[in-house]
Amino acid sequence: MKPTDISNPNFFHSVVDCQWACPAHTNVPEYIRLIAQGRYGDAYMVNRASNVFPGILGRTCDRPCEPACRRTRVDGNPVAICRLKRVAADLKGDITERLPQPAETKNGKRVACVGAGPASLTVANDLLPLGYEVVIFESSLTPGGLMRTNIPSFRLPEEVLNSEIGAIVDLGAEMRYGTEVKSIKHLLGEGFDAVFIGSGAPRGKDLEIEGRRDGGENRIHIGIDWLQSVAFGHISEIGKTVLVIGVGNTAMDCCRTARRLGGKDVRIMARRPREYFKASPWELDDAEEEGIEIVVNHSPKRFIVDNGQLAGMEFDIVSWNEDATRSEILETVTIPCDDIILAIGQENAFTWIERDAGIEFGKWEMPIVDELTMQSTNPQVYFGGDAAFGPKNIIWAVAHGHEAAISIDNYCQGIPVNERPPTGMNLVNQKMGLTEWSYHNDYNPASRAQMTHVELTKRFEHLNLEVELGFSAEQTAREVERCLNCDIEPVFQTQLCIECDACIDVCPVQCLTITEDRDDEFDLRKHLTAPSETLDKPLYVSSKLAQTGRIMIKDENICVHCGLCAERCPTAAWNMEKFILQLSYAGTSTYKGN
Repeated sequence: MKPTDISNPNFFHSVVDCQWACPAHTNVPEYIRLIAQGRYGDAYMVNRASNVFPGILGRTCDRPCEPACRRTRVDGNPVAICRLKRVAADLKGDITERLPQPAETKNGKRVACVGAGPASLTVANDLLPLGYEVVIFESSLTPGGLMRTNIPSFRLPEEVLNSEIGAIVDLGAEMRYGTEVKSIKHLLGEGFDAVFIGSGAPRGKDLEIEGRRDGGENRIHIGIDWLQSVAFGHISEIGKTVLVIGVGNTAMDCCRTARRLGGKDVRIMARRPREYFKASPWELDDAEEEGIEIVVNHSPKRFIVDNGQLAGMEFDIVSWNEDATRSEILETVTIPCDDIILAIGQENAFTWIERDAGIEFGKWEMPIVDELTMQSTNPQVYFGGDAAFGPKNIIWAVAHGHEAAISIDNYCQGIPVNERPPTGMNLVNQKMGLTEWSYHNDYNPASRAQMTHVELTKRFEHLNLEVELGFSAEQTAREVERCLNCDIEPVFQTQLCIECDACIDVCPVQCLTITEDRDDEFDLRKHLTAPSETLDKPLYVSSKLAQTGRIMIKDENICVHCGLCAERCPTAAWNMEKFILQLSYAGTSTYKGN
């Protein structure tokens, strides 16, 4: 086996599981430590450097970091990373002077952004301080995109949206509200140096089955359009019996909103078993807590319309095979209802992009976009967010915006867009004495903190009453200590090792092994102290040890970064060092973390 190249930032980055899993690579362990120290403003700024919307995402993120959390391999429950992000946002204080500032001089370059959603706002956040003139075209009268129109206010308060979006708009973006772009060729003809398209996936999918056009259309709603109408006050009530078709997060927002608008019997109708739902588990839990019934294995067959009025829906009750790829019909049932909300997916609408504008389209009529640079086949045009690769979530849109801003800056400055600014790293020794470290490395057995909610009897009184109340000071104090500090890396110096096996003896999870070198990793894994065939995490492999020519191996799949190996080692061959990933953004060489 070749020794691990720890000079490559991706090795240590890949084992900081939460940061690696985050599309924007937010420095999770660092901001959690800052929260533990009561440095909420600093924690917020560490967040904002990468994800731009800490307060918004602290309430709405899909949390790709949490399933990856190393804590799940210890007790099955990840650290409440997302909700701690909200703690930092809610308690940050006045950080106005620390936010990006408008450029003192313009650089003469003009960039158009289509849509004022998270991707476009991120592009503006990165380019405006560099002197770019950024013009954002938004068909609505307010910025935010689907963050504002499709996430109910009981999950995301308007003041949080306005604050974080305002910090970007105030950098000097020219906002053209109520302006729908109807032609990309016309937009390109307005003299912009580059165009970014972050228009989202604004069209909800319809369900064209029998009865759809037989009348009653006023009681059959497209989920995202219905949520938008609620957000803008165009809809304020709904029937008492409501069926929501679909099992994604939009469906959960629809059913919970329907409860607040007068729905007494609200049901989610699912074609497949629960384990195949797209909705986040916590969204399902919140819906059920509010009395929403989830009905599985019901496939929509036809709308029941009586004298032009919606009367219900007919479903096939189905049984699925083991992997839910084939089904058979068991029986057919009719469920009466007053309203039906269709939340079965979203799709893009690019009718305004002429097909002779140099932008090629591929499968599903989606633009062909480079996944690294976000550039289309027209080098002047870039995509991000749902407009680029279909519906995902806010944090992906932010990540796309950062990458597109780098590409636009390169393009406007005459630099090839595939020449990305470097990603660096730093390792900082955490030793403060012979056996003490500058971080808390005791294992905390506390269970995951549970978010406090507004009482069920009160939460339906107002549509904009935020349900989640945030963590208390006591909950925060316990939760931050659950973090295993995965960015504090055990670093091995081969020349200092005397092969005494002390580190192996003291390791609580048996992640260390000294063994003969082998060419094949799969074979090598069979000879570990805790044999493993799991290849999803790398092995940390040393060069040959001086005494016997054997090698030291650490299995990152089970290491919990407790530091006991470094405490026990008599020669300091093992040391604990904090890994700092130095991310680069548009116009900068490296990001200097706090």
